[in-house]
Amino acid sequence: MDEEKFDVIVVGGGLAGSTAAYILAQQGLEVLLIERGNYAGSKNMTGGRLYAHSLEKIIPNFAEEAPVERKVVNERISMMTEKDAVTMSYHSPRLAETGSDSYVVLRGKFDRWLFDKAEEAGAMVTAGIKVDQLMVEDNRVTGVICGGEEMKADVVILADGVNSLLAEKAGLRKRVQPSHVAVGAKETYELPAKVIEDRFSLTGDEGTAWLFAGSPSSGQVGGGFLYTNKESISIGLVLGLEHITESGKTLEEMMVGFTNHPEIAPLIKDGKLLERSGHVVPEAGLSMVSTLYGDGFLICGDAAGFCLNIGYMVRGMDLAITSGELAAKAVLKAKEKGDFSSSSLQSYKEMLDNSFIMNDLSVYKNFPAFMDNPRIFNQYPSMLSGIMADMFIIDGKPALPLRKKAMKHLKAVGLLNLAKDALNGVKSV
Repeated sequence: MDEEKFDVIVVGGGLAGSTAAYILAQQGLEVLLIERGNYAGSKNMTGGRLYAHSLEKIIPNFAEEAPVERKVVNERISMMTEKDAVTMSYHSPRLAETGSDSYVVLRGKFDRWLFDKAEEAGAMVTAGIKVDQLMVEDNRVTGVICGGEEMKADVVILADGVNSLLAEKAGLRKRVQPSHVAVGAKETYELPAKVIEDRFSLTGDEGTAWLFAGSPSSGQVGGGFLYTNKESISIGLVLGLEHITESGKTLEEMMVGFTNHPEIAPLIKDGKLLERSGHVVPEAGLSMVSTLYGDGFLICGDAAGFCLNIGYMVRGMDLAITSGELAAKAVLKAKEKGDFSSSSLQSYKEMLDNSFIMNDLSVYKNFPAFMDNPRIFNQYPSMLSGIMADMFIIDGKPALPLRKKAMKHLKAVGLLNLAKDALNGVKSV
């Protein structure tokens, strides 16, 4: 290698960037991996769930050495009002079978582990360094500038998070719109492993993933999440940025209301607050994906908009890892040809189109628009709570047929609204 030039510079030490650097270094390329935080994962906030299939293909049996927390065997979804919760639960060992398994992770630990794996593979890594801008010569990305120092490379992989300001500043991608992202807030509470297992009916390394809609986001587009770690619980909210001022409450006030909810408070009782963090996350699915490659550069992970939220499931980590893998493979193909132009790096987009990433984003492309419906987060939780209350509360009053009780709550939402939302919901999935 030319002493002043790398084969590849990867900006961002998250899952996408570290995966790309790991694969490229394994293949003998001279790779520089730059992370802005003091360590990989230091500035990341996450719901905490990794679907294993993507990383398993790259590092077989990775969970045997990686700092994973618990394997998810219990899925729960709740619709909540200020005092009530209607919950659906699915508990099955099938969720833990190899190939369909998923793990709760703490990104501060997990990202650092994968970052270190890239270094072990031979990548030159550095943390606590901010990339100020991209070097662009004759409309081609040729490197990066950090603190006035120029570092050149044949290709730059941008994996610098949802606000990829480097790409935006260089005119390589459009500005991220408020409707495309959400603001997340997370708290982590320390509790003994035995307490967590008792409260969530778990054994050994089993874990629970739980999503909430309704009152956690004050009836606005968004929701809550809860994940069980080995000796702590991660809990938080995600709220669409464009709706953040509509409820009249701050995000902090919403978090207080959520953690004090009768469904939640007993689960974190006596827990010690370990961490409180915030982050912006991609939320718009396929409509957020813009520029992915060009002369001398590739974009992957959150920076590319690869995230999937379909209400009952939120995915981002597996998409980030596989996009990092495919970016690395595109660079390897370009290296063989000695051509890092846009036409050569187009293989990245071709591989994405043939992967689960673009397939899944395409399948659910209409879901973000369907979810931008206040009835889902306001009227429907109240409707379900009212129906369940009429089913189970016995107060000595003369009984009415259940259909009549239910119809009262259905009419409150509007039968036409119910039919319209049901049809749109079916179309979106």
